[in-house]
Amino acid sequence: MSLSRAKDLGLPLMNLVRLKGIPILEQLHLEERLLRTSSHNWCIVNDGTNVPTIVMGMSGKPAQLLELGPVMEDRVPVIKRFTGGGTVIVDKSTLFVSLICNKDDVPNVQPYPRSVMAWSGSLYGEVFKGINGFQLRENDYVFGDRKFGGNAQSIIRNRWIHHTSFLWDYNVRNMGYLKLPSRVPQYRLERDHTDFVCRMKDYIERSDFVEKTIKAVGNQFTLKQVNLKDIDSYTEAENNLKTTRLLTLEELEKAMADTS
Repeated sequence: MSLSRAKDLGLPLMNLVRLKGIPILEQLHLEERLLRTSSHNWCIVNDGTNVPTIVMGMSGKPAQLLELGPVMEDRVPVIKRFTGGGTVIVDKSTLFVSLICNKDDVPNVQPYPRSVMAWSGSLYGEVFKGINGFQLRENDYVFGDRKFGGNAQSIIRNRWIHHTSFLWDYNVRNMGYLKLPSRVPQYRLERDHTDFVCRMKDYIERSDFVEKTIKAVGNQFTLKQVNLKDIDSYTEAENNLKTTRLLTLEELEKAMADTS
């Protein structure tokens, strides 16, 4: 859609940042910075992350969610992100899409988790149109009863972020680092990780997913591509508001010791 046509339709502006293989810690720091210090809307697409990494929600407890022995033995990085949600292990086969919006630019969406989730489900419904079984189920994107997309959110003042990790593919061995959490979606039915999730590559081409996602976002916003090196001009200077961080080995050892 041309910029002039988009303006005629009154679509709000959204900056699009396309990344490939950026470390997930760097991506999360960028997203937190954009959420808190920018006044613009953003769509960030990151095609994979270069090192297998565990990412936990802000209130996640390592001893309850992780098999800490193997995690420490294999030196798998563990991150606590600035948003809520569950625990995932991500790698080069994970696709990330993050949407940071001013609430006034999506007036049909209330700044509450359920409303944002419903809006995102509709958006991805366009992406997966024609693929049998796609739905938003509880807080997950699924094909049938198997999850392939996990979501997390943060809502502050007049802005919110909704970000998703999509399992294009996964390494079964990596799933062994994750415990079955005490709180799970009802539809999971106590299935282990490999029986609960599926591979998106069995349903859609990787490049098709990225392009269809950008097209779906572009149906609601005027998209302007921004290079990573130019983002500084859209934000305030670096601040001390970062809450996403890499957990230290000492923290993981202490978490394990406290459970013994």
